[in-house]
Amino acid sequence: MKSLIILVLFLSLSLSLSGQKPQTKSINKSGQFVLGTVEKIQSAALHETRKLNIYLPEGYSADSAGTYPVIYLLDGSANEDFIHITGLVQFLTMIEAMPASIVVGIANVDRKRDFTFPTSIENDKKDFPTTGGSAKFITFVEKELQPFIQKKFKANASKTIVGQSLGGLLATEILLTKPELFNNYMIISPSLWWDNESLLLKVPGFLAKETAQETQVYVSVGTEGKQMEDDAGKLAEALQTGQKKGLKVKFVPMPNENHLTILHNSAYKGFEILFSKK
Repeated sequence: MKSLIILVLFLSLSLSLSGQKPQTKSINKSGQFVLGTVEKIQSAALHETRKLNIYLPEGYSADSAGTYPVIYLLDGSANEDFIHITGLVQFLTMIEAMPASIVVGIANVDRKRDFTFPTSIENDKKDFPTTGGSAKFITFVEKELQPFIQKKFKANASKTIVGQSLGGLLATEILLTKPELFNNYMIISPSLWWDNESLLLKVPGFLAKETAQETQVYVSVGTEGKQMEDDAGKLAEALQTGQKKGLKVKFVPMPNENHLTILHNSAYKGFEILFSKK
């Protein structure tokens, strides 16, 4: 009888444990709270080593068959936007508003260099003396960063880029010149004033070009000055009225936010829209 009771207790415990979901270890052996991992990649395009902050979702396992969307975050240093965006992704995943995703925060070295294309405006050159390196940075993203992530992590075909301010300028440049690099574009408060708004002139060429993939674009701006507000509206309107096949555009003005406060609320809304269940 005693043996039978022990057996029943053992089976009950086993069933209870098997029904629990595997938990990601956020506390390491030294007792420190761990949000993600740090990777370094040597870039031939940029002639420097770049640091990546990586967030892996709960339950992630290199041995599992499952794969995950990847969110590429510009301004992804730990003291910039990485912690904030990762927190939103974790929360929205927890409430099932978006799928579990990998976040790749690209730590900055010189954002004014990497996020801007060459300008003809002398004041821009004076304020941004290292300006004009976006083409090399885009090559880094396409030829080095994305292949590195695809090889090292359980990534699927869903790729999202998140950029604010100058990061929004770069995200817009990639959309208009290399749209196949991402299928989701989150463009927040883009600095389209750069080089006298010359990037907006590339919209018709982008709309005329046929693309096989479906692309979603989310554009948002707060109360951030007439030029920035007008430019974001012009970009969204031009993309929406172009009626490009496979292109979905959502413009979300946030008048209660400014350039310093818009990131959290805008990104939250953006993830809900970009990852809404069909």
